[in-house]
Amino acid sequence: MKNLVAQFSALADPHRRTILTRLARGEATVSELQSPLGISQPAVSRHLRLLEKAGLIEQSRAAQARPRRLKPEGLEATRNWLDELRNLWNDSFDRLDAFLADPTTETRDD
Repeated sequence: MKNLVAQFSALADPHRRTILTRLARGEATVSELQSPLGISQPAVSRHLRLLEKAGLIEQSRAAQARPRRLKPEGLEATRNWLDELRNLWNDSFDRLDAFLADPTTETRDD
């Protein structure tokens, strides 16, 4: 659950979401990520550290450069949690649909 909090915290920032969107297209260095964001390289590096700590990206090594890449399995726990919520809501809506179709029928949650 701790990692889930870290991931949602990381996803809450628009700069970090932009970085993840860019990394979904392929690896990128700090300078490649920095130019479209319009923020300093140290600020981008801080965002990258937070994304790495949340398990959403990883750093590789290519000569002197250290490009980052998306770590798709990093969102697995978050996706599973969201799937559980979706199932809960779908069940609730199914019960509501059944009630609206025939309001004389009692429904029970056992």
